[in-house]
Amino acid sequence: MAEEGQKVKLNIYDLSQGLARQLSVAFLGKSIEAIWHTGIVVYGNEYYFGAGIQHDPVGRTPYGVPLRSVELGVTHVPKEIFEDYLEEISSRYTAETYRLLSHNCNNFSNEVAQFLVGTSIPDYILQLPNEVMNSPMAPLILPMIQQLETTMRSGAVPQAPQFVPPTQKVQQYAALRATASNPIKPVAAPIPKPEQTGAVAKTTAEKSTDEEKKPSGADPLGEARSRVQEEITREFAAIMATGTLRASEAAALATRRVMERHGHTNAPMQQS
Repeated sequence: MAEEGQKVKLNIYDLSQGLARQLSVAFLGKSIEAIWHTGIVVYGNEYYFGAGIQHDPVGRTPYGVPLRSVELGVTHVPKEIFEDYLEEISSRYTAETYRLLSHNCNNFSNEVAQFLVGTSIPDYILQLPNEVMNSPMAPLILPMIQQLETTMRSGAVPQAPQFVPPTQKVQQYAALRATASNPIKPVAAPIPKPEQTGAVAKTTAEKSTDEEKKPSGADPLGEARSRVQEEITREFAAIMATGTLRASEAAALATRRVMERHGHTNAPMQQS
């Protein structure tokens, strides 16, 4: 008797719990809907990759309710053969081999989907790491990526990602704050001699003329976005230095403060 067909679904979750959608434009210059986690639903279980290949009864995974579910098709592969297949690939999907950007739950789901129904999972899920790492702000979120990777390897469910800026930036901002609190007294410039005054004025006029002649190739929107991103980073570092908020809360507060400062509380930043 032929094996009865089994529906195969892809459950899709957001590991950032909404934080990616909220902060991605400010930090990356582009909108990122979520940090995706996926699992394959078949034979009454959901199969996923974290601390090795894991499975739970449908609706009982530690990730809660999926953001969405996608029907992938119907498989006629017997459950026993599927379990043999999982055993065969298990050495490639261990806690030690987990890499959030290159060998993750979505790569596992994609391989399993191809085995069961001969199709891939949605491309927007697989391409997310490239989108994030191609951003000029990618170095700022590397600590968050490393923390998520450690959490997933342990088999735990991540809370809202902890965004931690590089230590160097925190130190730089602390130095800026110290300078603002203790401003350096300006040193009076020497008064030029009368015979030098005409030469200085001539040089200044020549520089102004040269600057006017230079073509302007700047990107105003890109420069504005960079300035806002820098302000958010400095504001975030200052809030974290107080030790009163979690990193995710500090990131949201820093973004809101800077947006209010620029009068864009309810308006998204324009993208170039």
